[in-house]
Amino acid sequence: MSDTDKTTHLVELVKDIRIAMLTTVDADGHLTARPMAQQQVESDGDLWFFVEKSSPTVVNLTASPQAGVSLSSNDTWISLSGTAEVVDDVARAKELWNPFVEAWLPQGPEDASVALIHFSAESGEYWDTPGGRIASVLSFAKAKITGDRYQGGNNETVDLPK
Repeated sequence: MSDTDKTTHLVELVKDIRIAMLTTVDADGHLTARPMAQQQVESDGDLWFFVEKSSPTVVNLTASPQAGVSLSSNDTWISLSGTAEVVDDVARAKELWNPFVEAWLPQGPEDASVALIHFSAESGEYWDTPGGRIASVLSFAKAKITGDRYQGGNNETVDLPK
């Protein structure tokens, strides 16, 4: 699979998973992760999130832009590494705004306390099980019966374009 195909597949997998864990580095150098609802994934793997400016996430990213994002579903696991920045862009916030965001940030996209996080993915890795649970169970059963190693999924590492 070419790098372009891997990137395209990774982006398609990310689009299907709404909640991510965003990991940042705190003032003591500890990794801290919190759930975030991804609002948009770009064709190069970059992600957009909403955040309140007073949050620990913003404090951490202001001190260190290094970040990671992990996403998972019943049959897909994704890990992304890169950098993240806090973005004040009311027009972009209005574009990405939706009722789910409003539940967490009822003050609205124009409020001064609301910002966006732009996560710039540099690399990623995914584990994908085409065919979902049924295919996984069948592959697992085959491995147990034959004594061969489980072959039910795809695993790829991707260097993302910038």
